[in-house]
Amino acid sequence: MADSIPLNPMRKNPRITAYYSSARLPRYSPEDEPSNLDEMPLMMSEGFENDESNYQTLPRARVNQRRQGLGWFLMGGWRVLCGSCWDCLAHACCRRKELKARTVWLGCPEKCEEKFPKNGIKNQKYNVFTFVPGVLYQQFKFFLNLYFLVVACSQFVPSLKIGYLYTYWAPLAFVLTVTIVREAVDEVRRYRRDKEMNSQLYSKLTVRGKVQVKSSDIQVGDLIIVEKNQRIPADMIFLRTSEKNGSCFIRTDQLDGETDWKLKVAVGCTQRLAAVGDLFSISAYVFAQKPQLDIHSFEGNFTREDTEPQIHESLSIENTLWASTVVASGTVIGAVIYTGKETRSVMNTSFAKNKVGLLDLELNRLTKALFLAQVVLSVVMVALQGFVSPWLRNLFRFIVLFSYIIPISLRVNLDMGKTVYGWMITKDEHIPGTVVRTSTIPEELGRLVYLLTDKTGTLTQNEMVFKRLHLGTVSYGMDTMDEIQSHIFQSYAQVTSQTSSGSTPLRKTQISGPKVRKSVSSRIHEAVKAIALCHNVTPVYEPHASVNGETESAEADQDFGDDNRTYQASSPDEVALVQWTESIGLTLVDRDLTSLQLKAPSGQILSFHILQIFPFTSESKRMGIIVREESTGDIAFYMKGADIAMASIVQYNDWLEEECGNMAREGLRTLVVAKKSLSEEQYQDFESRYTQAKLSIHDRTLKVSAAVESLEREMELLCLTGVEDQLQADVRPTLELLRNAGIKIWMLTGDKLETATCIAKSSHLVSRTQDVHIFRPVSSRGEAHLELNAFRRKHDCALVVSGDSLEVCLRYYEHEFVELACQCPAVVCCRCSPTQKAQIVTLLQQHTANRTCAIGDGGNDVSMIQAADCGIGIEGKEGKQASLAADFSITQFKHIGRLFMVHGRNSYKRSAALGQFVMHRGMIISAMQAVFSSAFYFASIPLYQGFLMVGYATIYTMFPVFSLVLDQDVKPEMALLYPELYKDLTKGRSLSFKTFLIWVLISVYQGGILMYGGLVLFESEFVHVVAISFTALILTELLMVALTIRTWHWLMVVGEFLSLGFYLASLAFLNEYFDLSFITTWPFVWKVSTITLVSCLPLYIIKYLKRKFSPPSYSKLTL
Repeated sequence: MADSIPLNPMRKNPRITAYYSSARLPRYSPEDEPSNLDEMPLMMSEGFENDESNYQTLPRARVNQRRQGLGWFLMGGWRVLCGSCWDCLAHACCRRKELKARTVWLGCPEKCEEKFPKNGIKNQKYNVFTFVPGVLYQQFKFFLNLYFLVVACSQFVPSLKIGYLYTYWAPLAFVLTVTIVREAVDEVRRYRRDKEMNSQLYSKLTVRGKVQVKSSDIQVGDLIIVEKNQRIPADMIFLRTSEKNGSCFIRTDQLDGETDWKLKVAVGCTQRLAAVGDLFSISAYVFAQKPQLDIHSFEGNFTREDTEPQIHESLSIENTLWASTVVASGTVIGAVIYTGKETRSVMNTSFAKNKVGLLDLELNRLTKALFLAQVVLSVVMVALQGFVSPWLRNLFRFIVLFSYIIPISLRVNLDMGKTVYGWMITKDEHIPGTVVRTSTIPEELGRLVYLLTDKTGTLTQNEMVFKRLHLGTVSYGMDTMDEIQSHIFQSYAQVTSQTSSGSTPLRKTQISGPKVRKSVSSRIHEAVKAIALCHNVTPVYEPHASVNGETESAEADQDFGDDNRTYQASSPDEVALVQWTESIGLTLVDRDLTSLQLKAPSGQILSFHILQIFPFTSESKRMGIIVREESTGDIAFYMKGADIAMASIVQYNDWLEEECGNMAREGLRTLVVAKKSLSEEQYQDFESRYTQAKLSIHDRTLKVSAAVESLEREMELLCLTGVEDQLQADVRPTLELLRNAGIKIWMLTGDKLETATCIAKSSHLVSRTQDVHIFRPVSSRGEAHLELNAFRRKHDCALVVSGDSLEVCLRYYEHEFVELACQCPAVVCCRCSPTQKAQIVTLLQQHTANRTCAIGDGGNDVSMIQAADCGIGIEGKEGKQASLAADFSITQFKHIGRLFMVHGRNSYKRSAALGQFVMHRGMIISAMQAVFSSAFYFASIPLYQGFLMVGYATIYTMFPVFSLVLDQDVKPEMALLYPELYKDLTKGRSLSFKTFLIWVLISVYQGGILMYGGLVLFESEFVHVVAISFTALILTELLMVALTIRTWHWLMVVGEFLSLGFYLASLAFLNEYFDLSFITTWPFVWKVSTITLVSCLPLYIIKYLKRKFSPPSYSKLTL
């Protein structure tokens, strides 16, 4: 069910492209600047240092300076200005309401003072009234289509009419019809998906009991019941659960991309109520902060007014249930606080933009150049006439007459070609399961410079495997785990025998006795026990048939031996460690908020009381737990964490740093485990100080940290663990392939810095010999300045930066940071929110003007995928949301190698050849028209009319020209073996002004030869000129296709002969244009053959000489 949940996109203003809005990022204040800030200046423009206000507006100011000028206005600036005016008008008419904090009364939506947005999901782009205007605007905002529309409309003016109306309107109508139908189908699909989601029924609690309500009708203040495996429809505060421990698990994979279940805790006041109906017998409200983007934090208060004194409870992120998450255990009741576009999931989702390929933009620029040439040619013809009256009408007639210089079939052929490329991708058996969801940009796969990838589920399988246990003097790997298992069995067998003989007190005396060197068996026992206890893992059992009324202990005894036990935690590392302890005999069988139970190899249940838990934070880089063993009363403080954090906590040793380095080089994620035994007096003293610190109003965080740190001294180092996050299949060779192809790879992840760095090394995103620069945490402009200068001194090193530091750098030094980061061979951004990922993509697009590709597999990657020029989604464990929102959907990361190197390369080169050839087909007939008009006193009379022009662009040349979509310069195996061939594509050499100019010269030469030869060789009647020149034109086009093709396909041969057959067959029915008695004579044949030979033979000779003396790079591989 969660796999089909779409996110409701939030419309964004495309002009606002700064990394963060000024509302979130306060401007620079003088207090942030250290006195020595300017001692090491960054790369600034002149005068920049003297104007502090420019620190925030520098990048945009530079862009504005580049955009000024008449050239910018004529080449598209007018569209930007019109769009800006439209955005300002829309903003003035539909000003967004300011987001505010709110007070929500439980079960009383009518008490809400403000009007909140509806909870409906709406992914549609248009409505009934805006559909046709919107689709037409999207089509005619491009110069090519607008040009065709103006030319077609000009044929309604009698004085400008050149030919039949259908020759202009039929192709244009065909293009528009296909586009409108395609958009209509997509819009209907979006409407149906939205309707399905908005119609989902939920149980709503009212004074009269439960009522069914649609998801779209849920309001702020409603009390909603959400069952297990049901999607949470809105952002809610967790009030009650059917679970006895007052907590539940939720799945957040569609929100933050993490597959691990999250533990949520109900509000204590409402959970303690005797019955659900008592929620309406109390007077209570929730104060919630204003809606924000951050999905990892929340601040609020719960207040019950009908008691003396009033009950106040602080609310945090663990009391929230965000929309688009799924309840994984029990049944929950929540109070709705945010709906619709104010929910966290919607605020972190960007609006899906209409993507336009770089090739289409380049062709659009070329058509503008052709139009300029068309106007110049028309002015020259009128000038050669002497500007005789009515010269203005003649000018427009010449413009229409030369309109074939920009053929409308260009758009048709390219769209049909894109469809063929999509079909080829889908049918490729080497990348099964690949789906093309956006068929308009397959060429983008061949122009990529930056690949931005998610980590979890994309590069990795998110499956952790325990690989190594190091005790200092001895190390155990996968092949020696049976030794650990035998030690554990012996150890707990001795404990069982001592317990049965009544010698338990001996253990206490051993703890307090003098230090002696422990045996390997006892050290293994202590290490495994610590790993089994120090975590936040909870065992979950699938419910099964049982007799009602069974006691809780009986239920536990039955479940403890079941095979349906699964573990849930906030980190897959934790689960891997607990699963490993289970595999060697020490099993976690039960856990709640206050207790924990282990099952020994002998079947004995070991119970522990949880006294305190210190959760992992990115600042502390460690987590701890204090437990009391019920059978002995012993109190132990266990702690595990990163080696950097634990090195100063544990007792002196000479092996920890070295072994951590060894494991890191193997790509293992390391954790240091330590222990400290506490007496009852020591714990009571700590508890009093810790409780007092938690109740402190001022500097609470510092005082709590100080209390915990008082325990973190001289801890006994137990072991070092190594866990491997298994990579996706063939990730390393795929990344190597992409690097050799010139693609720069950035990894954007919400995971911890240590984890992201480890995966970057194990996947070879960062090579073993490459230095890694970890960007220090910065919080002010001064710190960012100094750290950027330190980073600038590094050369050829990978960059690892956290989301918070990235935010500060981009606030003050956006241009400088991006410039430095783009020089790195690899960049890793950790702790990134979904919105940050999308904004990083936008930054690269703005500052580099290169094509970007984003790949991910979770709902948190949707914004990044939609912002990139090309978005790829992987169908994985995190659902199908990324796959459904992407332009291309694949099943494995390794498939992008073939997708880029083979299909992307072929799509771009084929479309470039197809587009230029179609333009050549229009330019050659325009050149013939210019020669013809010049020969007949510059008359604006068409050379070919009616069916000849329609047939020329369709059945006479369409099949051979379109068969260019089957052409390839190298075989797929060669393209994968030599990824360096991909680098040439990013330079755009297949379609440039240089190649375009070559085709213009070819068209002028061939058009002049064909027309001039026809005029020289015709005998008496004008119809003979038409027959000779048109037949030679058709043969020339067929031969030029053969000249362009690099690898023949049998369909190409069929297309050539099919078109030639159609033309020869149609000669019998074209009495209006051809003299049948003349075209069957020998003079006609030799004249046509001579003209065709003169027009094509020189080009064949030039091509042969070029391939011999200056062969292209790919030709060297085909020898």
